[in-house]
Amino acid sequence: MRKSFNPFTQHLETPPGRVALFVITLLSFLLIGCATSSLRPGQINNICEIFREHPEWYQSARESSTRWGVPIPVMMAIIHQESKFEAGAKPPRTTCLWILPGPRPSTAYGYAQAKDETWDEYQENAGNSWGDRDDFEDAIDFVGWYCSLSHKRCRISRNNTYNLYLAYHEGHGGFNRKTFRKKTWLLQVAHKVDTLSITYRRQLASCEPELKKKGACCLWPF
Repeated sequence: MRKSFNPFTQHLETPPGRVALFVITLLSFLLIGCATSSLRPGQINNICEIFREHPEWYQSARESSTRWGVPIPVMMAIIHQESKFEAGAKPPRTTCLWILPGPRPSTAYGYAQAKDETWDEYQENAGNSWGDRDDFEDAIDFVGWYCSLSHKRCRISRNNTYNLYLAYHEGHGGFNRKTFRKKTWLLQVAHKVDTLSITYRRQLASCEPELKKKGACCLWPF
């Protein structure tokens, strides 16, 4: 039987080939966007350049800072030390017989180098059960959450990058037991992180108005 022509519905019909092409194109854009956002910034020692390259990172950092009360430069300096902004960062493997690759020393993974058990605690207590350690938005929220806990459990100021990093590395129990006192190398690293946070703070003060303006322009209208 010949199909009748309906002038009111004919224009809504779309050839299957065009639908498939549209879906493939949309998925390609999404994949490219995800891959781009996880790329390591080119200038990791300059917080302004980091956020200019990844403006969505600034929005995530700002949201985490507002939520947990931890300054953006503090969180970014910790991530710099932990992973150099590598999404899939893992601790280097140990070696067996000085030649063969052995197991990794811990389950630390992602931007924040969060361990399995600590990440599980974060997901449960921070209301982010779908968070991923290789997603910057989730990782910086984790750092803000952990530093906020350090403020509560160890009585560390949210602006004290030096002690916040020691607690981040040693755990809250370790920090309270002062396990870092005999670790000269760790104290040096904490000083390094503290110095970088000061640099980041100075840099951010010079470019944050620009970043806020750019972020406001990119918001979806509701």
